[in-house]
Parts: sequence; structure tokens; C-alpha cells
Amino acid sequence: MQNAETKWFSNTARRESILWNFPASDVMSLGAKTPNAIPDEELVRLFQSSGDPQWFAELFARHRRRVYCSCRSFFSDGSAAEDAVQDTFVRAFQNIHSFQGGNFVGWLMRIAKNVCIDTWRKRRPETDLSEAEYAGMTKEEALDQMFQRHIAVEKLRAEMAMLPPEQGQCLALFIDGYSYEETALRTGLPVNAVKSHLQNGRRMLWSKMEGTLSQLR
Repeated sequence: MQNAETKWFSNTARRESILWNFPASDVMSLGAKTPNAIPDEELVRLFQSSGDPQWFAELFARHRRRVYCSCRSFFSDGSAAEDAVQDTFVRAFQNIHSFQGGNFVGWLMRIAKNVCIDTWRKRRPETDLSEAEYAGMTKEEALDQMFQRHIAVEKLRAEMAMLPPEQGQCLALFIDGYSYEETALRTGLPVNAVKSHLQNGRRMLWSKMEGTLSQLR
């Protein structure tokens, strides 16, 4: 398996090209079946039994964009999401023997979630799962809450960026702890205008993100 893994993932440029351009039709057929007609779980079994990376290539081609969309919702940086996709499939390749049946997509997406969290925690080494907010949770529950909260924060930032500039600026300063008066000084707006922009901005955010904002409480 190690030789196949090296062949498949060692060349960075090839990995990046494969990530978006590998055609599913290049995978071998199975009897009268076309590759697209072979269920995921059967492809996994074929790969586990033969070690031939062509079977894994079909899984990769099918699900790379689904994994990318999930990673992209976690990272505001597209290149970080692409790296997470590559790491997800490397990890899936390395641990394919541990898949014992069930929903392959669910198994793959759990790997993607863990890759995103691991990457984020490496960038923020102060993050600690023993913090009081995670008390009483299993590690899996804590990681899941961290994942969902991070996605909610990224969505909040994206929605704030779409607000009218003065609303977004006032909200950003308010979130950072500035008072109405301090926000007025920094923006050059009257205090009453700051209050109005904050009220309107919060109303717009709430209407778009009511379910998401509840995860940030």
C-alpha cells in the first residue's frame, strides 16, 4: 500500500492537477458495469482487495468537489480549503483498510471535518479542548461543536462583508468592544448615526442568520 500511496500523492504538482482534473471515465470498468454504476462501497472493497489506485481514483473523482465545498465553508482562504481536500484524500487513502462498510461518504466527510479542525488548531495552538465551555463533552462532541462554531463565525464574517460599508464598519468596531462614542470618533459619524447603523446592521444579520447566530451564544 505504501508504494501505491507514494506513486499517487508524492508529486505536489501532479496532486494539484489531479485534484480538479482527474476524469472519472479513466477508471477501469467492472464487467458490464461502467465506473459510475459501481457503488462507492464496492469500489472501496475492490481497492482494499487489489491495492490498485485506479479504484481509489474513481472515489476521488466522485467526491472531490463535495469535500472541497465542505472545507471551503470552514476556511475563508480557498488555498487552505484545497490543501485540506488533498490531506483528506491522503488520510482516506492511508486508512482505507479501516473502512468496514456503511456509508462511505459519511466516513469521508468525517475525515474532512477532522482535517479542517486539525489544520485550524495548528494555526491557533492556544485552542484547548479542556476549556470550561467543553466540560462534560466527549472529544468527538467538543470537536464537532468547535467545527460548527467555526463555520458559523466564517458565515457571520461573510454576511458582514455584504452589509453596507458603514453598517459593517460600525458592527465590526462594536464587536471589538468599542463604545458608541469611540465608534463615532473612529468612523467620523455622529453617535446617533452609529446607533442607527448598528441597529439596522444587526437586524439584517439576524434576518439572514437567525439559526447560525444561535450557535455563537
